[in-house]
Amino acid sequence: MNDNKFKILLVDDEIDILEFISYNLEKEGYIVYTAQNGVKAIELAEKKQPHLIILDVMMPEMDGIAACEEIRKIPSLNTTVIAFLTARGEDYSQIAGFEAGADDYITKPIRPKVLISRVKALLKRTGESSAPVAYSEDSTTVSIGNLVIDKERYLIRIGDNEMVLPRKEFELLSLLVSKPGKVFTREEIYGTVWGENVVVGDRTIDVHIRKLREKIGNEHIKTLKGIGYKFVE
Repeated sequence: MNDNKFKILLVDDEIDILEFISYNLEKEGYIVYTAQNGVKAIELAEKKQPHLIILDVMMPEMDGIAACEEIRKIPSLNTTVIAFLTARGEDYSQIAGFEAGADDYITKPIRPKVLISRVKALLKRTGESSAPVAYSEDSTTVSIGNLVIDKERYLIRIGDNEMVLPRKEFELLSLLVSKPGKVFTREEIYGTVWGENVVVGDRTIDVHIRKLREKIGNEHIKTLKGIGYKFVE
């Protein structure tokens, strides 16, 4: 097993859950770090630079949503995959997680084999070419009007304003910008940005589109109801 190159940070205030998940991941050869609150999670994430962070939502001192938002502000962790642990039916937690910059969520309780399968799928995103690379030309930047996309640093510039985007927001924007005016169906977006074998909620794209519009303006991303989205200059 060659998975031990991957580092995973688990964050949950329940010791039994940390022990259960840690045991199963370490058995697969992963390097596992644990924290019991959001404050410690941020500290460990910056120090250990994990490939994947699995965050519980409800925790003392700082909850998972706030911790995710802070982690996404750290440039060196911008490509780290973040998944939330949520109970079945917690739609609010899932939506709030995506808005905070999470890439996915894992529903608990979860069987060990399913857990390992989900973790492997999430870690594939760190080891494979992501969406921006697929449509990379010779240059590492793409300019459309006053929008500049830096594909190496996962950041965008709008006029004089520069901002780092969470990984999935960046990949979604890069996909839409790759062919201005083309309508990308929801199925195309799911398959390209999240992958065919990754299960995500129905609201996932909507949340990411809303976050992008807040950052680059409503006029650039148009919705075709029941079909998908397109980027317009």
